[in-house]
Amino acid sequence: MSLSRRHFLSAAAAGTLAAPLLAPRAAHAQAEVDEARSIDVITPDTQKAIDRGLAWLSKRQILSGRNKGAYGHGGYAGGVAVSSLSGLAFMCSGNPPGQGPYGKSIDRSVEFITSCVQDSGYISVPGFGQDNMYGHGFATLFLSEVYGMSDRSDIDTTVGEKLRKAVKLTISCQNDQGGWRYQPQKSDADLSITICNIMGLRAARDAGIHVPEEVRDKCIDYVKKSQNGDGGFRYQITSGGGSTFPLTAAGVVSLYSAGIYDGDQVEKALAWLMKYMPGSGSGNTGYFFYGHYYAVQAMWHAGGSHWQKWYPAIRDLLLKRQSGDGSWSDSEVCSEFGTAMACIILQMPNNYLPIFAP
Repeated sequence: MSLSRRHFLSAAAAGTLAAPLLAPRAAHAQAEVDEARSIDVITPDTQKAIDRGLAWLSKRQILSGRNKGAYGHGGYAGGVAVSSLSGLAFMCSGNPPGQGPYGKSIDRSVEFITSCVQDSGYISVPGFGQDNMYGHGFATLFLSEVYGMSDRSDIDTTVGEKLRKAVKLTISCQNDQGGWRYQPQKSDADLSITICNIMGLRAARDAGIHVPEEVRDKCIDYVKKSQNGDGGFRYQITSGGGSTFPLTAAGVVSLYSAGIYDGDQVEKALAWLMKYMPGSGSGNTGYFFYGHYYAVQAMWHAGGSHWQKWYPAIRDLLLKRQSGDGSWSDSEVCSEFGTAMACIILQMPNNYLPIFAP
């Protein structure tokens, strides 16, 4: 096991790892943002909602057949994106692979995702129309967290081998602008898919997988060029489109993942997001869970008043939206997706997953 991975394991266990794609946050800045955070924001009612959500999600895992270990239904049944996010939701509660009440569910997810790693390194279910570089990015993130947080020999070998293939594939299809698109090939790019793969690469690097400097430099350049003058972020750097809530949230997380923690770009983007406080009715329409998955990460990294205002707002909104059976409905993807995302968002203060560490 490499020194960097041993550091990952010990830091992950302590909830203190912060290894961005480029440079670490200055110590004094880290201390300032830590003062703003408290586990107390996970109220008893919030924990009950999380417990109900995870219990519902665990019962939705496919237990037999080709897609054993997968999640999802309808057009998204058995895809790698929803399955990876579901595994991450369990890990956010402090369950490493094979341990805790959801350890077996995570193990089944690992078996499913590793079975989907093709010889090329592309992570997808052959013939499944919804799998694309979104799924590949989320799956790379999940496998990276599993690989970094477990010292089991089976994970060291199987997951390590598959993860290196996946990272190599990601690197090979980064386009000249620094981004990624739907298919595992060099073409045009968009910010939404790009951030999924930035997060996957950052997590892999944190776990000791080599990611070349030039890949990270190109990521930063692409993200910076995606920001509009109003501080928000657009879909493609070539489109000239307007800023949107999901893309701006993803853009801020991209900056943080690249080691850019302050400055005009970050401040303008955070100010743009704060106009769309959860529950305010200020145009937060479309891709609700995707947008808030990134928005809560952005505010968690920002700390201070940003976090103190944002988390209670999204927490209370999600508690109101939870269904009687413990799930969260999502009409754009599926309820497994909505429930996994809601549980990840609500558990952000646990700070168990190194990829989310500020």
